[in-house]
Amino acid sequence: MKKIDREVLKEWEKEYEGEKSNTILRHALGKNKISDVVRVGEEEKKINFHFSLNLDTLPVTNQMASGRCWIFAGCNIIREKVAKKYNIPDFELSQNYISFYDKLEKANYFMETITSLDIKEKDDRILQHFLLGGIEDGGQWDMFVNIVNKYGVVPKLAMPETYQSSHTTEVNRLINRKLRQFAGYVLEKRENIEALKKETKKEIYAILLNAFGLPPEEFDFEYTDKENQYHVMESLTPLSFYQEYCDIDLNDFVSVIHAPTKDKPFGKTFTVDHLGNVVEGKKVLYLNLEMDRMKELVLKQLQNLEPVWFGSDCNQFFDRKEGIFHDLAFDYETAFGMNFNMTKEERLDTLESTMNHAMVITGANMKDGVIERFKIENSWGDEVGKKGYYVASASWFEKFVYQVIIHKKYLNEEEKKALEEEPIVLKPWDPMGTLA
Repeated sequence: MKKIDREVLKEWEKEYEGEKSNTILRHALGKNKISDVVRVGEEEKKINFHFSLNLDTLPVTNQMASGRCWIFAGCNIIREKVAKKYNIPDFELSQNYISFYDKLEKANYFMETITSLDIKEKDDRILQHFLLGGIEDGGQWDMFVNIVNKYGVVPKLAMPETYQSSHTTEVNRLINRKLRQFAGYVLEKRENIEALKKETKKEIYAILLNAFGLPPEEFDFEYTDKENQYHVMESLTPLSFYQEYCDIDLNDFVSVIHAPTKDKPFGKTFTVDHLGNVVEGKKVLYLNLEMDRMKELVLKQLQNLEPVWFGSDCNQFFDRKEGIFHDLAFDYETAFGMNFNMTKEERLDTLESTMNHAMVITGANMKDGVIERFKIENSWGDEVGKKGYYVASASWFEKFVYQVIIHKKYLNEEEKKALEEEPIVLKPWDPMGTLA
């Protein structure tokens, strides 16, 4: 290993000061964000909010200070079906209800996993992976499906937001403290672990009841349609509401990913070891396809007026205020005079980029049969972007979108056959196992 040589630093500084552009950049960065300084206005102008294919969707939602984007995106897919079926102008499902049971199930999954592991050393990598992660707000599409399949859904009025459901940092910290406390007992090989497990689950359930409120076992679905007519459906359960009134079966959808790394051949299916929320629920399952095929499937679903849940790296080349995802709209290379280029494969292999946010695609603009840009429904409220909607260029989509949820009816026979094969199992820390 070599230390930094101060004499070499002096040489580099002299070379740096010899470039006048560095002085200009340093002065600009003293008072401005880097992304604002390197912004390319001419490129942003090309990415406008007009779309040749534009789905008529409900007003945007707001996840507030929480990491529940995947839940909001999933609920927004379902609510469009409900709103269309019953001609409702504005409607939300309870994201709080889904989050409540997701955290409860994740806590159970954590404890069941910890007790099932053959742990010989405290630095066991799987153990450390669980301890570091604990439970998080984030999740995967199949985890959303697991919760809905087991617990159903309810309108937001049946279980509205609380301060804690919208600001989850402290709740997560308390739950994770109980889980790590339990893990410590397991590592010490204390007796009566099963009894302790039951007691810990009971305590976490109490935390959730205090923070998120009591989930409804029965409710009335009341709404006023676009003709201002009042309707009520009485004495529904969360499961009966989902199964009988939501007009969608989430099991009919599959996660299509684009992971161009050497360990993930295209046309094959994958799962992630020890990734889940509901014990004995469906495993996370991915079908890895080429990018052109992924975009083709997205377009097919949009053309059938069905929105698309998707997962991406939203931290890359993003203008939050204007609501633009466009890799060519920020020129870091010219500004800094250096190369930042990496392939998608390199970004995944080095964890430079992974999926961290889920949103919904609700439109696209076509030119000569090719997608130029996508319309994006986000869940950050209507004060950012264009009333909460965003636009993503096709080039940004290709580089930073990792997962889309597609109805199985749009897959070809070869792809459907691949779903029947035994999936390749990825390590728990694989980049495709990150949570949106």
